[in-house]
Amino acid sequence: MSGRVAISGSKNAALPILAASLLTTGRCHLTNMPDIDDVNVMLKILADLGSQIKRPHRHEIIIATPKIRLSTPNPQLVQRLRASILLAGALIARTGQCRLFHPGGCVIGRRPIDTHLEAFRQLGVALRQEDNYYQLTTKQLRGRQIFLDEVSVTATENAVMAACLARGKTTITPAACEPHVVDLCLFLQKMGYQISGAGNHTIVITTNNKQLSTINIEHRLISDEVETGTLAAAALITKGKITLDNAPVDNLASIIHKLRQFGGRLSIKKPSLIVEYTEPLTAAGVQVDTWPRLPTDLQPVLTVLATQSRGTSLIHDWMYERRLGYIDELVKMGASITLCDPHRAIVAGPTKLSGGQIISPDIRAFLLFTLHYGQTYCH
Repeated sequence: MSGRVAISGSKNAALPILAASLLTTGRCHLTNMPDIDDVNVMLKILADLGSQIKRPHRHEIIIATPKIRLSTPNPQLVQRLRASILLAGALIARTGQCRLFHPGGCVIGRRPIDTHLEAFRQLGVALRQEDNYYQLTTKQLRGRQIFLDEVSVTATENAVMAACLARGKTTITPAACEPHVVDLCLFLQKMGYQISGAGNHTIVITTNNKQLSTINIEHRLISDEVETGTLAAAALITKGKITLDNAPVDNLASIIHKLRQFGGRLSIKKPSLIVEYTEPLTAAGVQVDTWPRLPTDLQPVLTVLATQSRGTSLIHDWMYERRLGYIDELVKMGASITLCDPHRAIVAGPTKLSGGQIISPDIRAFLLFTLHYGQTYCH
């Protein structure tokens, strides 16, 4: 794979920022918006809730929500989008209630929402569980010190959004530090909310007047580091050379380091990243973790890269017990992989992979399957 590609805006920034648009009655003008199905589903949900949406360009959205008609996101749409859970924090803050149906998403593990619910409880939200949804209500959100049971990105984002209209000071720890969390906090700061500490493990939200923002905002989303890493790895797998424009080069340190360990030649010419295959690729261990280490979303891509690298690579993903669910399909294609347990696999390479009919539960693994190995049918 060779050529030049412009990296899209970050999906992981777009979805919480769209949810956070509910926290102002003003107009939000968003650019560098990724043109993907998840964004389209979120926009449909927001339109049902009362948002007024214009799309002058496929990477540009203007959204305003002067009034909210409903506090229950469409359950059919919620089931299509894991990130729909991010609407809960904004809806609770603005309306004092939300009926939260169980969200959907890729099948990569259990992904419970307990951390979100506990954060809401600590802010003064009453929870009632029914068969397939939670009813969340509050008369007054109260700022306080919130301790998260895990360093969860979406739970951090939900807690930040809810705390924007809580009374008093809220401290969230241990908060997620990912670039898209920082981008959300910057967006909320533009609305006038007082947030400090984004990018660290403690975020503080101070609310003096508990008033809903009325500010009009312009905001350019950060670019997608996962898309950048996926295309960079694909260039190495296919023995190509690619220039990635609009790349978030300041957020790529762990990814660039790992691809260089595999033997790739990478150079930065801001805002572009140039990736070139060099022979031979060599095995490298892959251990994903929270920011600033390797993101779990890139683990499947790096596993495929390991199949084309000389030596033995240990793949370790402690976050999701089914993230390695695609391994059997890679083995069908000719990969030499030993699945040690639900979180670890040993890859021996290089091996020649061949096309075939496969079932891929992971979207990034699916991309690499279809990219490289002849005629492949993915389900």
